Amino acid sequence: MSIYADDIANFTSVLKIAYNFLTGRDYLQRKKLKERKTLISVASGFPDLVFAADSIPVFPIRMEKFKLNLYLLALNSATSLFGWNLTTKLLGIVRQVDFLKIVDNVLNDVINSINSKYNLLYERAIKKNVSPDFCFGIKSIYGMHVSEANNCDCTLNFTLRCNKYNQYLKSLRAIIPNQVWVDIPPIDKENKEKTLEIMVNNVQKAISEIENITGNIVTDNSLNKQFRIGNQVKRYYKSIIYDISTSDFYPCNPATFAEILALLTISFQDYNSNAQRYLENISQLVKEMRDRIDRGIGMDVSNMPRILLTPIFNGWEPESQEIIYQLGGKVIYSDWDILGLLEEIPVSKDSNPVEEYARFLLNASNKGLLCLNNCDALIKSYQKYIKRTRIDGIIINELANCHLDSNCYDLLKNKFRTNLRIPSISIKFKKIGENIENLKAKLGPFMELFS
Repeated sequence: MSIYADDIANFTSVLKIAYNFLTGRDYLQRKKLKERKTLISVASGFPDLVFAADSIPVFPIRMEKFKLNLYLLALNSATSLFGWNLTTKLLGIVRQVDFLKIVDNVLNDVINSINSKYNLLYERAIKKNVSPDFCFGIKSIYGMHVSEANNCDCTLNFTLRCNKYNQYLKSLRAIIPNQVWVDIPPIDKENKEKTLEIMVNNVQKAISEIENITGNIVTDNSLNKQFRIGNQVKRYYKSIIYDISTSDFYPCNPATFAEILALLTISFQDYNSNAQRYLENISQLVKEMRDRIDRGIGMDVSNMPRILLTPIFNGWEPESQEIIYQLGGKVIYSDWDILGLLEEIPVSKDSNPVEEYARFLLNASNKGLLCLNNCDALIKSYQKYIKRTRIDGIIINELANCHLDSNCYDLLKNKFRTNLRIPSISIKFKKIGENIENLKAKLGPFMELFS
């Protein structure tokens, strides 16, 4: 995929995010052993309470040891001497004069390295006789904890409307005894205030447990500080989703753009364990993208159909984005926005941060986050997103053993076709790398609809 070389060589921010993700093991060990920080396992984009307790949230796959692309290895050696900006410029010059062709596959290598690790952890969970009813996402996260349980001091669990996910959380007790639970109750439409009161109590209880485990006090100021950082991250994330990805001119190759969105989807779950650093990186990413567009550096994509592939946060086949690109389309990933996790948490001197966080969790749950037997909420969220953006087609990623049964998937497809009048198909997914030829055979006729 050498066509991506010039794109990535000039995106310092993307290299930083990729580098910080893949070298998380060393960073986290330093935080735990030298700085005596508490490491708390998180997933699905809920790191705020951990940061507020002056502790380190970690999506546990980042404790694994990854194989680094040669370009990133070069960065590892050079950044301590020259700094990020000068280092990437120097290596870009090196590539241009053809001394080393090491940058060509950098982001592709990053994604492949992460996906290979996902498959390995999936297999590890199966060897531990994890329930066969779990989907790829749950199995791989279980495998992460099997692999790295000794490095986690605690897990922060949010019980959602997915019975299988909640069963998985309970099964972690045998691996990591210290667990903090935040139950998200279904909203009582006739008494929303009562639901909010229950949610506030659940959040406050979780905060108290985190304080006992970490030895740190969570204050209104520490919560609001994290919410401000998180709100800024979400604004930049939305700028990429709503402004840049909907434009007719991309700051890079569409396949590169899809891989950047994939990297953001994965890294958003714990902000690469450093919220301020992640904010700086994603703000720089938006600035670099806009600067390239202003200077006419990138690619005209006005004639390429815009395809939403969703949901992907529990596992998907990344080869899909390359297949669609080769067939003339551009792939978009927007899970965290569609599921309500990019909504900002109000911060003011008169606000109650615990109550605001409780309201945020309820709203995300009600918007369709892992909702069971509530396809209507999920459909409304998709419809709102699709109407706001220029989506030409939808590919529904249908996970094997997902809590959303086939009827819900079929209902989604029918709603997209009848209400929104856009083409949609579903593709089956069980494990990364399986049935690629069948995938190509199905995506080919679908993309012909846009010819």
